[in-house]
Amino acid sequence: MKITKCLHTAILVSNLEKAEHFYSNVLGLSKIDRVLKYPGAWYQIGDYQIHLIARPELTKTLHNAEKWGQNSHFAVAVENLGEAIARLQSQGYPIQMSASGRSACFTQDPDGNIIEIGQV
Repeated sequence: MKITKCLHTAILVSNLEKAEHFYSNVLGLSKIDRVLKYPGAWYQIGDYQIHLIARPELTKTLHNAEKWGQNSHFAVAVENLGEAIARLQSQGYPIQMSASGRSACFTQDPDGNIIEIGQV
């Protein structure tokens, strides 16, 4: 078997409306059509997708609350990290800078799912 690329990441969310606001309005991702019968939403990033799956009963605890990068997460690239941080903070989303020294930070969606944002 030879894996040639990643297709999508599925993320469980407890409140689909709050999650859609975060992924659409805060991160600015493009929502795409979805034909499945259970609640959720799909977003396109280049040739990659984020799939939100609604699970209202979800309770989530981070494995490492102090170092977000040591938890499950997905990473996206931005042209200007400072602008991304300002946008997230202006809307009340938490930020943790990467401890690696790279130009990157971590944030959390409304369910505590972690997203790494790096400047390329």
